[in-house]
Amino acid sequence: MVKIAPSILAADFAELGAAVRAAEAAGADYIHVDVMDGHFVPNITIGPPVVAALRSTTKLPLDVHLMIEAPDRFLADFAKSGADIITVHVETCPHLHRTVQAIRALGARPGVTLNPATSLETVRESLPYVDQVLVMTVNPGFGGQSYIPTMTDKVARLAAMIAATGRTVDIEVDGGIDPTTAPMVVRAGATVLVAGTNVFRNAHGLAVGISELRAAANSALRTSGG
Repeated sequence: MVKIAPSILAADFAELGAAVRAAEAAGADYIHVDVMDGHFVPNITIGPPVVAALRSTTKLPLDVHLMIEAPDRFLADFAKSGADIITVHVETCPHLHRTVQAIRALGARPGVTLNPATSLETVRESLPYVDQVLVMTVNPGFGGQSYIPTMTDKVARLAAMIAATGRTVDIEVDGGIDPTTAPMVVRAGATVLVAGTNVFRNAHGLAVGISELRAAANSALRTSGG
């Protein structure tokens, strides 16, 4: 089954707890938390105190995406705050294996992220050690961007690379995911769909946004035989 991970980046921060509870009630599988530092990406969002506040608000796994420089400095803080999954960018981790091992030692599930222009080869050696690979399908830093079409093939190539290891590793996609783009990435092998604008700012409501996204993903699975 494809998992739906609404991104709080598109939620109303003045009503963040209510937004997360509404996403859980509507059937979300994860809550995706985008952490930005204004250095690695041109935006600043939240830190461990907000993750801790969310932890007391929902029972859903908190999928924390660190778009920050030198993430090793903050791994323990985010794990202590309640992050279930901690995903770091390969572009920020010169000792990626060490970082991944540190995340697991802290009791969280480790993931690695690739920017659109970053080669899949940068994660090949980490596949035996991670639980998730996040493919950015837009350039990170801002919500509401359009999906980059060439990322569909990148997801497919990653799926083949993971299959060759014999392991089960989730492929998460983030950026421009909606009922039109979701089927493309699901057929390519994506198993976790991050969506912000299409969920929290859906004209017909959050529950409709999640429902439509799940229906599109399930339809793609049926037609692909997945």
